[in-house]
Amino acid sequence: MTATDETTGMKISAPLLICGLLWAGPSARPATAGSRQEFAVWPSTDDQETPDIFGTIIVWQQFVNEYGDYDIYIADLNEPVDPLVLIVGDANDQMSPAVFESTVVWQDYIRWQDSEDWDIWMADLSNPAEPNFYPVSDIVDDDEQKPAISGNIVVWQSGEEGAFQIWGADITEPDWVTRFPIANFEGSQRDPGLDRTTVVWQDDSYGDWDVFASDIWRRNRPRDFSVAAIEKSGQQKPAVWGDTVVWEDDYYGDWDIYIADISDTSRPVERPVTPIAGDQANPDIDAGVVVWQDNRNSHWDIYGYNITTRREFRITDDPYDQINPAISGNIVTWQDNRGGSWNVYAVVLDPTEVARCGSNLEGDADGNCRIDFADFAIMASQWLECRLKPADSCPY
Repeated sequence: MTATDETTGMKISAPLLICGLLWAGPSARPATAGSRQEFAVWPSTDDQETPDIFGTIIVWQQFVNEYGDYDIYIADLNEPVDPLVLIVGDANDQMSPAVFESTVVWQDYIRWQDSEDWDIWMADLSNPAEPNFYPVSDIVDDDEQKPAISGNIVVWQSGEEGAFQIWGADITEPDWVTRFPIANFEGSQRDPGLDRTTVVWQDDSYGDWDVFASDIWRRNRPRDFSVAAIEKSGQQKPAVWGDTVVWEDDYYGDWDIYIADISDTSRPVERPVTPIAGDQANPDIDAGVVVWQDNRNSHWDIYGYNITTRREFRITDDPYDQINPAISGNIVTWQDNRGGSWNVYAVVLDPTEVARCGSNLEGDADGNCRIDFADFAIMASQWLECRLKPADSCPY
């Protein structure tokens, strides 16, 4: 049943839970890639797309040929024999899922009376046998899409093509969700990413796509700042982890992956990760490792880059296409068409690929966890420089 709250204009409905714990279906056969073992998470003849991951929980949208629409699938890699935990769906589409711990969010196409639009829904899987469903944002005649989640915050794009805005919600109390605006400028703000209280998005307020961010720790006064706003080139598809933002950038005429350190929000320091031929697109980041899809080999592969060691590594080398990667810890997932239809695959990275600095070194100026001539060059370039304010406080 669907109703409307007269005071808020929100539709009140619930998606249909198609199935809970399910038969395991066909077993996933690992495929060797270097020293790693790739595997299909839940093999199917249906197309599985846009996976996301947190810990060992993987979610994706699946076009169910039997019903002719998209549903949300949820799997737990801790259950290798029977990984599928839940399917969420009804007669309409459920798409673009994201996951944090035991909470899954997605966009849900709702038809109600004379209106139909996309809304944001969530499922609490603390007890997978009895999941709880809640609307995050279901404003009548307003499209809410592309959700991202971190902690108790969900963000999404709201509005219409060419005029999207970024909104957020505090879901600490799912029965009393608190919505708040994040970016409602001229132009369009879309495709948000989120880590803790940092939100990133692509923004065309200045005539082309740029990457902007906001610190929403004070939700009534979010603090916006520019991450990458280069004229005559596009920056898009951002993702964020801690003080690092990644995106795809066409500054050199094709798409490359860039990163920026935003620890000083007034002076983000950006640099390219992949200034090479071919397109590198759809980046994601977690725990200091960036992953993306890459067509330098004339088809799409998944590559990775360790920010600390500054080493690139190839994750897949299958001759078919692998796209839309996501990473959590040392696990990478993506969609893969090596079986004829798109299936969700995953792999556990080698320890050397996810290596991190065990402790800070006082003289490590470039942050690569070792002291070498590059650090001396940085220190020499700033020799006797003084940044005290006021300037006449400097001793020379």
